Amino acid sequence: MLPPSISRLFLKTNSANKPIFLLKKVLLFTTCSSSAGEFLGHLLKNKNGSGMEKTLNTVKAKLDAKCVNGVLEKCAVDDPQMGLRFFIWAGLHPSYRHSSYMFSRAYKLLGFDREPQIIQDVIEVYRLQNNYVPSARMFKVILNLCREGKDANLGLWVLRKMKELNCRPDTPVYNVVIRLLCEKGVMDEAMGLMKEMDLIDLRPDMITYVVMIKGLSEVGRLEEACGLTKAMRGHGCVPNTVTYSALLDGICRFGSLERALELLREMEKDGGQCKPNVVTYTTVVQNFVEKGQSIEALNILDQMRDFGCKPNRVLICALIQGLCKDGHMEEAHKVINRVAEGGIPYDSCYSFVVLSLFRIGKLKEAEMCFRRMLAGGLKPDGLTSSTIMRWLCQQRRILDGYHLIDAIEQSAGVSSIDSDIYSILMAGLCEENHLVEAAKLASVMVGKGIQLKGPCTKNVIECLRRCGKEDLASSIGSIKC
Repeated sequence: MLPPSISRLFLKTNSANKPIFLLKKVLLFTTCSSSAGEFLGHLLKNKNGSGMEKTLNTVKAKLDAKCVNGVLEKCAVDDPQMGLRFFIWAGLHPSYRHSSYMFSRAYKLLGFDREPQIIQDVIEVYRLQNNYVPSARMFKVILNLCREGKDANLGLWVLRKMKELNCRPDTPVYNVVIRLLCEKGVMDEAMGLMKEMDLIDLRPDMITYVVMIKGLSEVGRLEEACGLTKAMRGHGCVPNTVTYSALLDGICRFGSLERALELLREMEKDGGQCKPNVVTYTTVVQNFVEKGQSIEALNILDQMRDFGCKPNRVLICALIQGLCKDGHMEEAHKVINRVAEGGIPYDSCYSFVVLSLFRIGKLKEAEMCFRRMLAGGLKPDGLTSSTIMRWLCQQRRILDGYHLIDAIEQSAGVSSIDSDIYSILMAGLCEENHLVEAAKLASVMVGKGIQLKGPCTKNVIECLRRCGKEDLASSIGSIKC
């Protein structure tokens, strides 16, 4: 039997003033962990009191992520404000720290995306309590929730509230709000916060500068971004690869590609923390390709080689796709021969070519290149093989697909084609009465354990039985994935 003080908390009144017994709360202590149950019991006892946090400090139960999740789940429906207060208290506990997952979980469970007012209400409760002094650490927990929800307005409100409650924000606090503003593209507000930091003797750190430079670059305010890159040295922050990469991305998008190449050379010259990596070069190559300047992008390969940086698959894929799109097939082949010596296999490179041709609508050329790969002993990757096979099926070239699938499997050694393509081929072979081929493909499917899928299953099995392949029909029909 629950004590009367707790029992009263389980009661609600509906529009007809009839009490409703909340079953969800009756189950509090039986559907969650024992430690969560203890914390919930104390929360309910002090739900309307001013000493909730002090009461929680007396609980000896183990506080961990499972416990926090259990409490939040129970508070989510009926009392998200109480759930938030518990979450904040738990985040300040010396034996426990919220993970990024728990911040995400709390944000979704307690419904802050729908009712951000809950956070404001809790801060107001703290303001009115004489026996509870909000701390900077407490506000950091709240700001991390704002960050999870990407709510710049709420983050800015929390920052202002800190000052009202005589909590001095530090650089990490400003960084959270500045990042939120930058992600929304509200750069004037973000710049204002940077100036505000200076007025209260707070120094921007590396995170502040990188976030600001990235934000300014993303909205095309390149001169200001370049100015910050120079100014940060005066605060003891040396621009690094991340800083320059953010600036470089903005210059590629909003400035000139020539200026991007100049900055790339500056990074190579400065070296140290500023030296470009393969991601930096890839950004430039992708932007050249997007602007139809794939031939010019070839020069970056020479630049990379001279700097001692090897291209990766992402860069080469982007470059090959650009060359194919711009009609420079000969150059694409030269690139492949060149990078294959550096460790990127011919198989991967020519798979890029096939997919690139396919994506720009050069379907026959893609098929021819694919067949040359197989004839030359190369192994197309699974995506490339499946793309070509699916297209042949859509064109109702069922026999071509059947003969090609055998060559693909022999080339790859293992099944590299989407399993549903086998079912499509089987259905097509049966419909067109290619019974010998259908039986052979069915044997392959049974050997590989590939299940028949879709509405064709019954027809395929009947077709195999009609041509005397009863055992095969039974075997393929019994495969379950």
